[in-house]
Amino acid sequence: MKDPALDDADSGLSPEAIAEEIVRDLQAALNEFTAIARSLGGEVDVPEAEVE
Repeated sequence: MKDPALDDADSGLSPEAIAEEIVRDLQAALNEFTAIARSLGGEVDVPEAEVE
């Protein structure tokens, strides 16, 4: 039995491309959670991402 998570390791993507994908996924998740919190009446202060 092969672990499907190991397939990503063989994808051939550069570390930079993988990091960019992770950042996009995290930003999308943050946007979704912010929308949920606001729909529940919360005041959400989301700072802009700091990029060095």
